[in-house]
Amino acid sequence: MSASFVPGATPARTVRLIGAPTDIGAGARGASMGPEALRVAGIAEMFTRRGLTVHDTGNLHGPNNPCLPPQGGYRHLDEVVAWNQAVHDAVHTALAAGELPVLLGGDHSLGIGSISAVARHCRATGRALRVLWLDAHADFNTHDITPSGNLHGMPVACLCGDGPSALVSMAGHVPAIAASSLRQIGIRSVDEGERHRVREAGLEVYDMRYIDEVGMRAAMDKALAGLDDHTHLHVSFDVDFLDPEIAPGVGTTVPGGPTYREAQLCMEMIADTGRVASLDIVELNPALDVRNRTAQVAVELVESLFGKSTLMRDRG
Repeated sequence: MSASFVPGATPARTVRLIGAPTDIGAGARGASMGPEALRVAGIAEMFTRRGLTVHDTGNLHGPNNPCLPPQGGYRHLDEVVAWNQAVHDAVHTALAAGELPVLLGGDHSLGIGSISAVARHCRATGRALRVLWLDAHADFNTHDITPSGNLHGMPVACLCGDGPSALVSMAGHVPAIAASSLRQIGIRSVDEGERHRVREAGLEVYDMRYIDEVGMRAAMDKALAGLDDHTHLHVSFDVDFLDPEIAPGVGTTVPGGPTYREAQLCMEMIADTGRVASLDIVELNPALDVRNRTAQVAVELVESLFGKSTLMRDRG
């Protein structure tokens, strides 16, 4: 563990919950119900148990899902832009107020607005940015290689400067983030054209093959290396990161993901840094869930992300 890490050092602060009830960027309907499922699973109460003040601002508003086919390689581009602008503004407001924004999604296209706001804040405050992208998918498609046109498969590409101008420029700087600031963890579903682009961009990817070979601890040691007091750590947690055996309530399940224990270790190691400053929880689809099980698992893991630990021995 790096000497700059401060185990269990998540400081007392205010968490701002921001609901974004839309599945506008997804192929399957239902992620729009994700924010309420997380609330029902007790996310606000969990943060209170962790000693944090909770400010639930309710849900943002945006256009309905028109369920139209893609145009020019994008489905619902105008609507996705509107939702992401609303997310950007809400996240940026929370950061400016000294609060920790937690985006309750909603599909993962919303990560464009959320991370664009974080990147804008980091540039204004002179902080470095590290983004941990916990996901089964690389989300690095573009309009000319996407098999579906769904924008929840393109947020990383947009953040790295490749996408429609309204999304690419949302942070006030193009690209919003450098590819070198991103670490992708748990990846196991990548389209062939997307695979080439990921390699070309030099994204740092700890896929399931790598995790199988070296273990979650070694993968996270690498993903977290180099963090210091001047780094803003953003976690973008797509619930399909988890194996569908423990998290069936997502629209794009991919077998072979992290087990509960692997995911908990991942979250605990992130918590050990004491650097988490913003969070997305996305792609939860209650329409495909069983008795809100996936939302409950997500809340349990986020509690580990904010300091709940299974560790009984002394660190050393």
